[in-house]
Amino acid sequence: MTNDKSSRTLLAFDFGLRRIGVAIGQEITGTTRPLATVACRQQKPDWDAIARLLESWQPDALVVGVPYHMDGGEHEITTAARRFARQLQGRFQLPVFEMDERLSSYAAEAEWSEERAQGKRKKAEKGDIDQRAAQMILESWLYQEKNKS
Repeated sequence: MTNDKSSRTLLAFDFGLRRIGVAIGQEITGTTRPLATVACRQQKPDWDAIARLLESWQPDALVVGVPYHMDGGEHEITTAARRFARQLQGRFQLPVFEMDERLSSYAAEAEWSEERAQGKRKKAEKGDIDQRAAQMILESWLYQEKNKS
């Protein structure tokens, strides 16, 4: 792991009760890509699968999408996503950042559908949209961090 913030590797998570989309990115280049989908069992993350991803990719920090209602209010999944973020930090001792991810899954699905209509994509599997949503969350977080200065 590196101490230079600008060259960090990050994993982002689109938390869901059935599946969790995962994306990876590099802060220095601002590049991101879909990585994996982690299944949930009885609405609990597969922590072993997450541990394997972290072991393989050695991220310096994690980003978790936290959904809100359009008016900014919280709902049931907001609480669950925040709990997931705290558990990630506690289990893996890495910095965990939360990112407002209102409508990321809808945007990911719309983008996939548009690309499919143009002949650029196959029919989406369930996990494809989750991974793309995680990528969008990470892209938003990187953009926000870049523009803080």
